[in-house]
Amino acid sequence: MTKPGKKRAGAASRAAAGSRHEEPGEGGVEEAVAFIAEQVGALRKLAERHRLDVLHYLLGMTKLEADEHLRLRSKRRLS
Repeated sequence: MTKPGKKRAGAASRAAAGSRHEEPGEGGVEEAVAFIAEQVGALRKLAERHRLDVLHYLLGMTKLEADEHLRLRSKRRLS
């Protein structure tokens, strides 16, 4: 069993080094953001259908953030 302090220290040192640990089968950041945007879109429709106004709004903001992240990353790659 790993001690919590050691686990945090390892994660902190990886973050400081700028590397991202990915489990086998996981995609990169863009794939994760695209997946989140897709799932949030479906959840937003569900919230709207059930008249959950605050959730609908918050999920909409989350989708906008994910879409913006993808747009900016693709724009940086073109430069």
